[in-house]
Amino acid sequence: MNTSYFRIQRNLFLFAFIGFTFFSFSDTMSAKIGVGMGAGEIRLTEPVKLGGIYELPNIRIFNTGDEVTTYGMGVAFHQDYHQLRPAKEWFSFSPSTFIINPGESQEVKITMLVPLKGEPGDYFAFIESGPVPTNAPGTSVGVAVATKLFFTLVPANIFQAIGFRVSSFFETYSPWSWGGLGLVILIALFVIVRKFFSFNIAVRKQ
Repeated sequence: MNTSYFRIQRNLFLFAFIGFTFFSFSDTMSAKIGVGMGAGEIRLTEPVKLGGIYELPNIRIFNTGDEVTTYGMGVAFHQDYHQLRPAKEWFSFSPSTFIINPGESQEVKITMLVPLKGEPGDYFAFIESGPVPTNAPGTSVGVAVATKLFFTLVPANIFQAIGFRVSSFFETYSPWSWGGLGLVILIALFVIVRKFFSFNIAVRKQ
């Protein structure tokens, strides 16, 4: 009787463990990872200049799935488009990776830093976002959304590019850029005045 009792208990425990594992696995497999983007194509109507710093329109990324997901930003290309391709290093995203709860969204700022040297012409790229691959069960790889970016890069020599880089820097990061320049000028004036004042004292002591 005792042997039968323990056998029944063991079988019940085994069935319970199998059932729990099955339902947990089913729940994980039914989890859906999705992503959406609230943006149309980005087409810069004004010519882009070498050395320029450009703030592209912000885009909003949506978690269309039913679980908390980490997303990342990037740049991609397609062989069917024959325009020139901007290097991925031209772009920075703030934030570049982020976590979104189901049904919520995240706004992303995009900055394009054009190098001092480059080939003039028409450029094209995809600005894309998708889940960051993890070791977590149920993570979908290859799910992504993208918006198209078009712009035209005009020719310029190195001196024009440097000048435009400086002017773009002050325009993009104003008023902090001008405040920093003013601080540098004040420090320089202070050093010059102090040096001149010390020189006068040394003459008087002689």
